[in-house]
Amino acid sequence: DSLSAAMLHDVIEDCGVPKSVIESEFNKNVAILVDGVSKLDQLDTTSRTEEHAENFQKMVLAMARDMRVIVVKLADRLHNMRTLQYVDRESQLRVAKETLEIYAPIAHRIGMNNVYRELEDLSFKTIYPNRYKLLLTAFKKSRGGQKRLLTKIKKSLQKKLVDHGTPAYVEGREKHIYSIYRKMKESRRSFDEITDVCAFKVVVDTPENCYKTLGVVHSIYKPVEGRFKDYISIPKSNGYQSIHSGVVGLEGQLMEIQIKTEEMNEMAENGIASHWLYKAGKGSETNTQKKARRWVADLLEMRSG
Repeated sequence: DSLSAAMLHDVIEDCGVPKSVIESEFNKNVAILVDGVSKLDQLDTTSRTEEHAENFQKMVLAMARDMRVIVVKLADRLHNMRTLQYVDRESQLRVAKETLEIYAPIAHRIGMNNVYRELEDLSFKTIYPNRYKLLLTAFKKSRGGQKRLLTKIKKSLQKKLVDHGTPAYVEGREKHIYSIYRKMKESRRSFDEITDVCAFKVVVDTPENCYKTLGVVHSIYKPVEGRFKDYISIPKSNGYQSIHSGVVGLEGQLMEIQIKTEEMNEMAENGIASHWLYKAGKGSETNTQKKARRWVADLLEMRSG
């Protein structure tokens, strides 16, 4: 139903196809989802910054009615941002600012972090093209060293974990460009002064092994005071779970290590969309998906309260 709604998301608004026709040709659920996305399209998002919070609340209410509406809308917005070069400059700026101020925060709020990061970077590239190019150039110049470092740390960490009896999947990544720009702006530092531009994700099989892995990590790298967060014991409101620890690498660089299980990683990447993923598979609902479902229920309770 969600895929059908995604394909049909603009037929009511752009083609004038009645909701009743969608229901008769597909089903009631698809018609409701397409209608929900169309209603979001009608929201006035051209207001000034102080009124954006109101638009955000409207979207949260729509999302609480059926979360799939917001997932389809975010997918539509991501497609729009990827093809923004085909519209005039005024429209580009309007859509990019709206995305940065309204849609990217919502993607982050519901835990769709892959979508969130791409929306931010595409918006930044559109609004501040020169700043984006300068930062991208600096990023590319340092990338050779960063990649070498990422590979070295990944291999070393993976071997240490195997030696300690906690085999894990380790992935190193560079932080997305807009997050680095935001950090530069907030701290009033240059790119060369921003040291923690890379992060590592360690995926293990059980929550118990998350804590065991943390011990191994701290035996290799010196932990940074004030940079430890346990989101497994105390999850974020959107269900996100992970252990975050800032550490000093072997070459003196600051980096963040995130430790989580496969289920937690699924929630971190797909967010609230994890609530429906199990329906497409053969297995039963996972603990992470149950947490996502409970969060939907909490939103509905807040909506009716």
